[in-house]
Amino acid sequence: MNSISVRALLVRGMLAGLAAGVLALLVAYFLGESRVDAAIALEEAHSHHHDGGEELVSRTMQSTAGLATGVLVFGVAVGGIAALVFCYALGRIGRFGPRATAALIAGAALLAVYVVPFLKYPANPPAVGNPDTIGRRTALFFLMVALSVLLAVAAVILGRRLAPRLGNWNATVAASAAYVLLIGVSYVFLPSYNEVGKDFPAALLWEFRLSTLAVQATLWATFGLVFGALTERLLAPGTGTVAAGKSAANRAAAAAG
Repeated sequence: MNSISVRALLVRGMLAGLAAGVLALLVAYFLGESRVDAAIALEEAHSHHHDGGEELVSRTMQSTAGLATGVLVFGVAVGGIAALVFCYALGRIGRFGPRATAALIAGAALLAVYVVPFLKYPANPPAVGNPDTIGRRTALFFLMVALSVLLAVAAVILGRRLAPRLGNWNATVAASAAYVLLIGVSYVFLPSYNEVGKDFPAALLWEFRLSTLAVQATLWATFGLVFGALTERLLAPGTGTVAAGKSAANRAAAAAG
């Protein structure tokens, strides 16, 4: 794949990431912020000390401009990274066209980057967790992200190497099983934190965690759909057929190989 195509796909990936970020922002604002406000109110109600200090950033600013900046910048950044992954993956992970490849990358990213780390270290609202351990918990979460991504890449490589001997289906099952096994081992050996107080409402905690999952699911699903449509128009202009998608994948693989 030449540099012009890579540049065009990178731009489309960032645009798709921006569009995905807008929808994720709406989900975060309407589903997540009310839970954050409820958790903050609960924390203040149970607090026995007030320092009287003024907030550096107001809650209103955090829930509007701050939230928008964070989600949109994240969307653009991961869109660009996913576009570069797409450039390498197209034509190398099977006979998939641009749309299917984009969907597979988006689904794999949601699973490896968020869902797997989330199951070990789920998100906590304000008033949950010991402030003294927040640095360690954050570091462990990002360590889990790195492990999940590296193991996912290793599983893809393993599947490709097993495919000639086992066939595509059996190789995929074997590689997926290896990934799940190693993730399970990581879950066992990495430390766990259960710092949810008995007085914190379980329903509020559950709703907050579901809202964070909904934000990520919206982001990656939107990215996969938008980026797939944009790349198909670029790589297979004037057609929407599966055959055209496969032809584009074959051309990309030939150019890269």
